[in-house]
Amino acid sequence: MQNDQKIRIVIYEDNRDLREGMTFLLQATPGLEFAGAFPDATNLEMQIPGLKPDVVLMDIDMPGRSGIDAATIVKALRPETQVLMLTVFEDEEKVFQAIRNGASGYLLKRTPPTEIISAIQDVHIGGSPMTSTIARRVLQFFQQQPPSGSSRPDYDLSPRELEILKSMVKGYSYKLIAEEHFISVDTVRSHIRHIYEKLQVNSKTEAVLKALREKIV
Repeated sequence: MQNDQKIRIVIYEDNRDLREGMTFLLQATPGLEFAGAFPDATNLEMQIPGLKPDVVLMDIDMPGRSGIDAATIVKALRPETQVLMLTVFEDEEKVFQAIRNGASGYLLKRTPPTEIISAIQDVHIGGSPMTSTIARRVLQFFQQQPPSGSSRPDYDLSPRELEILKSMVKGYSYKLIAEEHFISVDTVRSHIRHIYEKLQVNSKTEAVLKALREKIV
């Protein structure tokens, strides 16, 4: 973590036992700062701007507003906040809905606590963590898709943007991309922001999935 700054985290989870367990885990982990935990996302519009989280742990199935819908609102209110889904659902439709709505990672609730902490740290620096079974389902989905044609879609990506998109597909964090291309992390962020605009996506994970699906790189 840069400048020893702690990662601020907010939890949205309707299961009280799990919510309290995650709260204890976050409070006990050096380098993390617990900012709040809520049983639903109905007051999201007031909570996110006030708490300014770096990472949101988001359940999908909550009363009042689903975590998938909430992810869109989080990204609209605070684009720099990373949304990490933490759920029991592993079907492709919910995974892709969450990704399209701005989620940057997708973990199952049975994920061991140490792996959840690693995923929080990873997503904060530009990674896209997924539970291995989810990642396998995503790969299987694309392997089953018929070829979309010989010509690749043209999104007017520059050579440098294509290079960075290839690094994103490899799973590199912002820091690793910067080191690979001998540029600053801020420059990487700028390039990735332009990539998002050109591909019309909202997250690193969505950009990678689109690149794979449409064979952009």
